[in-house]
Amino acid sequence: MIPQSFVQELLSRVDIVDVIERYVPLKKSGANYFACCPFHGEKSASFSVSPSKQFYHCFGCGVHGSALGFLMEYSGLGFVEAVKELAAQVGLQVPDDGRNASPQDDSSERLYEAMGLAARFYREQLKPARRAIDYLKRRGLSGEVAARFGLGYAPDEWQALQKVFPDYQAKTLADAGLVIDNDQGRRYDRFRDRIIFPIHDRRGRIIAFGGRILDKGEPKYLNSPETPLFEKGRELYGLYLAQKPIRDEGFVVVVEGYMDVVALAQYGIANAVATLGTATTPQHVHTLLRQTDRVVFCFDGDAAGRRAAWRALENALESLRDDATLAFLFLPTEHDPDSFVRAEGADAFRKAATAATPLARFLIEELRSRHDMDAAEGRAAFVHEAMPFVNRISAPLLRLQVIKSVAEASGLTQAEVEHALGLPAPARRDRPPRRPEPQASPPFDDTPHPAFAGKRRREGTFRPRPAGRRKPPSTAGTLLRLVLQHPTWAARMPVDLIPSDSPEGLALIAIIDLLSLGEPIPAGGLGALIERFRDTPHGETMSRVAAELVDAEFDEAVVEILFEDSLRKLHADSLANEIANLLQQDREHGLDAAGRHRLGELLLEKRELSNASKVSDL
Repeated sequence: MIPQSFVQELLSRVDIVDVIERYVPLKKSGANYFACCPFHGEKSASFSVSPSKQFYHCFGCGVHGSALGFLMEYSGLGFVEAVKELAAQVGLQVPDDGRNASPQDDSSERLYEAMGLAARFYREQLKPARRAIDYLKRRGLSGEVAARFGLGYAPDEWQALQKVFPDYQAKTLADAGLVIDNDQGRRYDRFRDRIIFPIHDRRGRIIAFGGRILDKGEPKYLNSPETPLFEKGRELYGLYLAQKPIRDEGFVVVVEGYMDVVALAQYGIANAVATLGTATTPQHVHTLLRQTDRVVFCFDGDAAGRRAAWRALENALESLRDDATLAFLFLPTEHDPDSFVRAEGADAFRKAATAATPLARFLIEELRSRHDMDAAEGRAAFVHEAMPFVNRISAPLLRLQVIKSVAEASGLTQAEVEHALGLPAPARRDRPPRRPEPQASPPFDDTPHPAFAGKRRREGTFRPRPAGRRKPPSTAGTLLRLVLQHPTWAARMPVDLIPSDSPEGLALIAIIDLLSLGEPIPAGGLGALIERFRDTPHGETMSRVAAELVDAEFDEAVVEILFEDSLRKLHADSLANEIANLLQQDREHGLDAAGRHRLGELLLEKRELSNASKVSDL
């Protein structure tokens, strides 16, 4: 386990701007740096990096974190791997306190090494394999594209890998899925006489292989089994190479086969990925929507292609967002993506992808095709079948649009469909609502408090505004926002006054406890403080509040006053609660002498606090 003190020292030494700029070009605007978000497709710069807070936040997709968190998110690293990579960038040696050391780390490294050696062997076997070369040429692939994807060839031998792995009986080979042990205890290579497609993780490490048969036979494609490195339902072939093209093109194309990905790349369409012998899973959709806000599923136009598209639709419903589009491209029945792009060209494929059928339209059209919409029974069955799909759509505005489409297709009103779906009817209004009276903007509301004055909107940046006025934060919420900016102020807060009935209050108590135990406040800015509480019950609360503060600028004189006012309010709330409890006891059972004395003390303390507050306002 890496000591927490080292993580904090590391974050104090790195500059988040330098770290992120290695991967994303940043442009300074005011106090912060901005870029188009690397985690979702966009054309305006909503990704903000604060050097003073050492924290990043995207106002479009909501992703946020420290320099360490960025490496984990961008490169797909685990916590330990990200710490090691960040430490290497600043020349620090990562210590280990010896606790909870995991033997899995060493075994994983052995698996990665084995996969790398096997991949090199397969690549070396491709050049002298005339049949394999002829096959790739017939499919229209150039040597440059074959090299870019690391294509190889598995010789038609039972134990070819023994040439590169002298210890052919090693457990690592079986754990990596490179060999098979039969019932008689005989071991042989999993891949034989096949074109080999290496499968990479988001860091570019080889985690599995796919093998395509050269002649006729079954299975046409053979994949690595599930291993400690590889889970089919989470990985996508070609994603490592496609990440930049996806951002450049603004969308991703999802196809069914390795050869489709490689063939599209041969024609300049590099933003394609493929599932790995499985139907599209919710994890696939989630991964893709972190890369871009437009996903085009490309399937053959036959019945099998439409079935695959329907499975993709079903698995995507819970992952949909109102700012993202999932669409379906059905090719002519005689074509797959490989043959289509070779016959019609890249421009025709791009044009077809642009005109792909949006998910909502495909959903309605497919359900309509299953029923006789000219009959009342057919329309009723149509609505009945649509209900579970509509209820699973996670994007609220898209869900509303689909409800309207179901109503229009069935001849029902929107209200009738919503009633059938079990949705509550909207509240009736007998008269127009009154215009609300102007109110002072509470601190940390959508309108900046004077303490946080500064340009929250800059030219060329995207700042989505909420549909309505945000609920003003509680006193504990306000104090948490202030303490995240000035952690040492936590020492001035009486822990017994902090309410423990909210996530913000509990997070405040955790910071106070940190100081009371003598642990130093992290010196690496807001990002380092958030990292200190990673994987604790308070981490998500602090991270969420920090994201709200990343683009705020502070008037320190006013912030100090706000902090003192908030402490007084905490004190006043505590007094009020205790007074109310004593008065309740007096009404129900009467107070003894000690209770009446305590009530008098509290009332006097409340009066003095009120007078002090009036003086401070002068």
